[in-house]
Amino acid sequence: MTSSTSTSSLWRAWTPITQQAGSLRIVEARGNRVRDAEDNWYLDGVSGVLNASCGHGHPRLIEAANQQLQKLVHYDPMVSSHDPAETLASRLAAILPGELNETCLVNSGSEATEAALRIALQYWHNIGEGRNRVITFEAGYHGTTHLAQQLSGLPFTVSEWSAPFPIDRVALPASPRALRTEEGADTLIALFAQAIEAGPPAAAVMVEPLLGLGGCVVLPNGFLARLRQLCDQHGTLLILDEVFCGFGRTGRMFGFEHEGITPDIVTMSKGISGGYLPLAAVTVTSPIKATFTREPIARGLRYGHTTGGHAVASAVGNAVLDVMADEKLVENSATQGALLLDELRKLESSPLVTDVRGLGLVIAIEADSPESAAAIGNAAVRSGVMVRHERGVIRIAPPLTITADETTEMIQKISDAVDVAATAHA
Repeated sequence: MTSSTSTSSLWRAWTPITQQAGSLRIVEARGNRVRDAEDNWYLDGVSGVLNASCGHGHPRLIEAANQQLQKLVHYDPMVSSHDPAETLASRLAAILPGELNETCLVNSGSEATEAALRIALQYWHNIGEGRNRVITFEAGYHGTTHLAQQLSGLPFTVSEWSAPFPIDRVALPASPRALRTEEGADTLIALFAQAIEAGPPAAAVMVEPLLGLGGCVVLPNGFLARLRQLCDQHGTLLILDEVFCGFGRTGRMFGFEHEGITPDIVTMSKGISGGYLPLAAVTVTSPIKATFTREPIARGLRYGHTTGGHAVASAVGNAVLDVMADEKLVENSATQGALLLDELRKLESSPLVTDVRGLGLVIAIEADSPESAAAIGNAAVRSGVMVRHERGVIRIAPPLTITADETTEMIQKISDAVDVAATAHA
């Protein structure tokens, strides 16, 4: 069910050069399905690049882009503002809690990480403290620009260049399954407390509400609330990376809403534009932004890009918020995600599966080895469901528009794939 090509001038990121020829080529996408060059259709179990939250070819998002293209494509954000970006920033302030009122629009999650770190470190400089130490998860992922790569300890993001500021990474103290226990939660928060207290005052703690590329690790209940308390005790900024989790992916609009907390800075991308155009955002509290008006440093944020806050992308972002509300996609994410998790947990009886976990429409099937995960993932694709497998974990994250019938179909095909892989392994 794959298409092939003998040569290609396209250098695809993250894919070994020796594996790029003869690989799958997707040529069309509609709703929650995609088609390859051999005319095979698949349920999209990975939402494009984990960002097609509203499905593919949504007419309202296409129309929003078309209308804005005819009116104003974009204009220099250093010279002029425009309505789509102003409206999107206002709407983000309305749906985010507390004093998260100030938004900078950029193009990607990696850029959002860069901006968030620059803002956080500059904030401490602005108020005369000069803190610059950052604490993260070793298994966290925050992008692949220079600063973003420095945060992660994952093997595929290891940077060859020195970090520009001190970074302490907290390793997971147990398996994802054991981590979800009360003992796991206590151990994890103790490690963050140790990291915060082990050096000079920390500028920020930056984490994902759910570790995405780090293995789709669901953090223990109460961890984020306790981390918020820990940061407050030490005067440390809490930055939450909602690039993957935000905009309904976990069954709430934002992942941190499961614990009712408010970060000091939040980064967003992927679902913010439904994957239709590059767009990302960094939102900070009003008190943080206010320090950038102080003399002699009243020079604004020294960070930005030519297409940051692009008018067409921002228009689509506004349309995404409308579609999510009108079609109740956050609620659908919670409902379909619960069904997927409940049914796929039955696969833990397979000799190849060691854990099934999830939150909203993020489901992870952990296999007993990377080879087993690859066998299950490949069998799922052959059965007609696109999934991703990485380092022993099969990740499933369909569009938030997935229907009950499609959820049932996905459960059956993935279950069959596990059986096929187990039979071949026996």
